[in-house]
Amino acid sequence: MRGQLLKTFLSLMVTVLLVSLLTTFMWYRLDNNNVQPQRSHPQKNSAPKSSASCKDCRENINKVLELYSGAWKKQEASYQTFRSQLSTKCHGFEKATITQTNTPVGTKLVYDGDRKRTLQVNLEIFSTFYKGHPFPNKTWHTCAVVGNGGILANSSCGKMIDSAEFVIRCNLPPLSNGYEKHVGIKTDLVTANPSILLEKFGGLMGRRRMFVESLRSYSHSLLLLPAFSFAHNTPVSLRAFYTLEDFESPIRPIFFNPGYLKSLALFWRSQGLRTVRLSTGIIMTSLALELCDNVQLYGFWPFDVHPHSFQTLTNHYYDDRKTKAKFHAMPDEFNHLLHLHTQGVLKLHLGECKAGAN
Repeated sequence: MRGQLLKTFLSLMVTVLLVSLLTTFMWYRLDNNNVQPQRSHPQKNSAPKSSASCKDCRENINKVLELYSGAWKKQEASYQTFRSQLSTKCHGFEKATITQTNTPVGTKLVYDGDRKRTLQVNLEIFSTFYKGHPFPNKTWHTCAVVGNGGILANSSCGKMIDSAEFVIRCNLPPLSNGYEKHVGIKTDLVTANPSILLEKFGGLMGRRRMFVESLRSYSHSLLLLPAFSFAHNTPVSLRAFYTLEDFESPIRPIFFNPGYLKSLALFWRSQGLRTVRLSTGIIMTSLALELCDNVQLYGFWPFDVHPHSFQTLTNHYYDDRKTKAKFHAMPDEFNHLLHLHTQGVLKLHLGECKAGAN
């Protein structure tokens, strides 16, 4: 009896093992049959819908060019409407920068990048604030906001940029060594991210002459620093101020007003732009729209291929250093700027600048 049960049990185990092996073999064949055709015929529709770095985004670029290619003409009503919205919400002319008038001693500054951190303005800090107002009480006729995108390389846009009445540049870009032809040299306002001061000039903790000499290409321009966006920005920004003062530089340092940056972030959020932080480019474009009758943008392009030649572009016209992922929403920002271009609010320049164009 026991022998018969043992035989039955062994027979059952062999059957189960054979079924398991057969099932595994069948799944193996099915998997191979499904995978092999994909290897020999890869899917073609694999381009990202929106990416700041895409090597196969012809379809997306063609959509941009379709919106961009029409003859551009300023639409005064659209411009005035958008400018009024900006001014009402953000008050850029009065509040974009900190001055001794709008930020007296005793003011509690709230860091726009870290709302839990505050700073009480004392006499020493107050002495670094701009006396009077950095911008004249007038509207400039033409302003050029120059981004640093690789699309500016070999663009021949230098003369057109320099023809603007007021030129804004971002994050201390190089203007010499052959770049003049493509990006121009005129500068009325240039921004500086404190990270540049830390990485290139050792946070100005040692010798500082190299920093001062590096600013000579910007002549007598304003140097705009986000000293009160994050607490760690404040000491190095103040050292930049004291350095320029000590070396009697013609460069005039000014500080972003964190209250303005907060208002501007809320404004663009109301326009549908979702981002961790606004880029310097869209901040300066926003300010220019309050200060200028005609705003033209150069070097703004979120893809790493050229819109016309489809040649690979570097991230900046002077290097290929990448921005921090998920920090700025560059493609989304560009879409908003392109929308303003199609509305006739501002003019985007993509590709080469032709003689006689404006």
